[in-house]
Amino acid sequence: MADAFCATWKLVDSENFDEYMKALGVGFATRQVGNVTKPTVIISQEGDKVVIRTQSTFKNTEISFKLGEEFDESTADDRNCKSTVSLDGDKLVHVQKWDGKETKFVREIKDGKMVMNLTFEDIHAVRTYEKA
Repeated sequence: MADAFCATWKLVDSENFDEYMKALGVGFATRQVGNVTKPTVIISQEGDKVVIRTQSTFKNTEISFKLGEEFDESTADDRNCKSTVSLDGDKLVHVQKWDGKETKFVREIKDGKMVMNLTFEDIHAVRTYEKA
């Protein structure tokens, strides 16, 4: 299961996130907040579901899902997506689809850190988290 990811993670590094948000169509004010916010991500296993809670001074979000099953997700930037999260080897792959568009987050554990690669079209961002 997703046991390796089950922990409390604090954002410590973010690369190219502004460009990624801009490509998604996130407005200037929200991007400014997104760039300075250092969210805490809590990943847990609750029964047959995985729960990802993202907490920050700006906004808290929570998603709960079964691996490999599509679910409705409302994102922090107010997109309504059809999302699927699956385990691909040791990577947690999260795909969001909306309005004919698609973005992908790939989370993996490297040297005890959770590295999240975000891709939308030809824009790539990396966010690195350490255990809190």
